[in-house]
Formats: sequence, structure tokens, C-alpha cells
Amino acid sequence: MQRIMLRAKIHRASVTQCDLNYEGSCGIDEELLEAADIKPFEKIELYNVNNGERFSTYAIKGKRGSGEISLNGAAARLAHLGDLLIICTYAPMSDEEIATYQQKIVFVDDNNRMTGLKK
Repeated sequence: MQRIMLRAKIHRASVTQCDLNYEGSCGIDEELLEAADIKPFEKIELYNVNNGERFSTYAIKGKRGSGEISLNGAAARLAHLGDLLIICTYAPMSDEEIATYQQKIVFVDDNNRMTGLKK
């Protein structure tokens, strides 16, 4: 049996840009993508701490070191600048994998700079 388990999370990142006219996706600072082991075009789930919206899209690379968290296309309607997001990825895992897997949880400051990593 496979269970869907949390694989990675960027915790309480601030929205820095919303662009309705972009094709869709969420731009994430490349440093944060690497720290969380989220790949470009990977499906992500987003949870808006400010308004309770929950939605999914895919990740794209934002400028390295910029602190960018940009919502594009329809997702831009689900948050405002400065809203806090929890960004997650999940993966199917067997009980054997679950026993040894360590999720990657990236903590950020008010400027979306990494302050800690829990593995």
C-alpha cells in the first residue's frame, strides 16, 4: 500500500508578487526551491494563512536570492501581497519508505530568506 505523505514544505513565505496576466504557476526563489528539493514544474499545494484559501499549481524558478514568491495566473486571485503561504509537496510512499524518510521543512524570515531547515 502507498500512502501520500508530506515530502517538503516552505513554511510561512510572504507573497511578493501577483500577476494575473502570466500563464500560471508560482515563482519561488531558486535557493528556497533547492533547500526544499522542489523541482521546477513540480506540483505544489499552497495554503494561504491569511484567508484560508487552499490551491495547487506548479513551481517555477524565481531569481536566486531574491526572496521571490510570485503567484501567477488564476492563483494571483487567491492571495494579496504580503499574505503568508505554506507551500507543500507530497509523494506516495510505502510503509518501509515512511519509516526512514525525513521531510524537508524550510523556515523563512519576513523577507523569505531561509532561517532554518528541518530534515
